[in-house]
Amino acid sequence: MIGNWSTTVGRTVRAQSAPVTYGLIVLCCVIFVIGPASGFNPTYGTGDELLVAQRAYFRRWGVVPADLLSGTPGALLTPATALFIHGSWLHLLGNMLFFYVFGAMAEERMGHFEFALFYVGCGYLALVGYAIANSSSEQTLVGASGAISAVLGAFLYLFPKARVTSLFPFLFFLPLRFPAWIVLPFWAALQWLAAGRSPSGPGVAYLAHLVGFSLGFLYAWVRFRRPTRVKVPAAAPEGENQP
Repeated sequence: MIGNWSTTVGRTVRAQSAPVTYGLIVLCCVIFVIGPASGFNPTYGTGDELLVAQRAYFRRWGVVPADLLSGTPGALLTPATALFIHGSWLHLLGNMLFFYVFGAMAEERMGHFEFALFYVGCGYLALVGYAIANSSSEQTLVGASGAISAVLGAFLYLFPKARVTSLFPFLFFLPLRFPAWIVLPFWAALQWLAAGRSPSGPGVAYLAHLVGFSLGFLYAWVRFRRPTRVKVPAAAPEGENQP
């Protein structure tokens, strides 16, 4: 789940068409519902049997840093598969809310194909970055948080003045509208403060959020920054000396 302190729930401008964003949201929801974490699929059993099935499921499709850094082919695929696995309803809905709010506009600006590669690539690298920093960890990591954090980072660069409606628990959940350049750095600062905490269950750690956010911002800065304009001096009239 992306954050516990500030949840963005609206935006001023909405993209007209974002098939990649909406398709990924649907895909993540379908995978969660048919998996053992939702509790809807009776083939996984109930009680202790269900808990065993959940652990095995997360272990198979999630990222285990110690296994990933061993370099086995199967483990190298897990940062991609883990992007579509979520540990709980709260984990899923929190991620999909942020993705719905910020993904469509970023997709519209990048283009559908580029946005899809950006999402998967940054999400993969965010999980690898966390694994490198915790190379001996046996904690299973799942969730789209790293990829969605990259979307937030790109959104900050692409639409810094876009106003979003945010709910802050310490302000009694009073909805307030702020530009993205205030909301998103504040969110990133909270991830930094929380990065030292160990996750209590399967999920993407806060460090992966920070890695994804940084990658997304840097990608947007390199890809979409305006080239520096070079002033070309006007040609001197005929008969005049040029320096």
